[in-house]
Amino acid sequence: MTAIKEVVNRFGKKEALLLQVILAVQDADPQNHLSEEAVNEISREMNISRSRVYSTASFYSEISLKPRGIHIIRICTNAPCENANKASILAAIKQELGIKIGQTTADGFFSLESVNCLGACYMSPAIKIDDAVYGDLTPEAAVAIIRNLRKEYQDEQNA
Repeated sequence: MTAIKEVVNRFGKKEALLLQVILAVQDADPQNHLSEEAVNEISREMNISRSRVYSTASFYSEISLKPRGIHIIRICTNAPCENANKASILAAIKQELGIKIGQTTADGFFSLESVNCLGACYMSPAIKIDDAVYGDLTPEAAVAIIRNLRKEYQDEQNA
């Protein structure tokens, strides 16, 4: 939990910085989530109630309280993406990964989540993988992005 202490020291102990601390702790976690232990440690380090840390963490869709994959795929469910054939993109991704929304692949590489809006209506249908937004997608393009990420990872492992 030393890493959490370092994050809190970097951001500061003001309650107004709680969200930034939570996001930084989650980003540092190999399973892209905020563990129960992390919630408790943030609470102690920032002298904020555990319930305040938990309620902040559970409010934001970018924050997960359960382990997730190395790469997080978020698919927009807002009207522009729905109208731009998001359903076919989602079907292709689910078939490629063999999982449903809210699940993680058996190898722990991808998690699939839905979000209300990615802020990318101008290029719908869109998905966000980690910090990158991909738009104007076809089912084939979405699958190609996923396969490319897997290939890059395998190439790194074999190097």
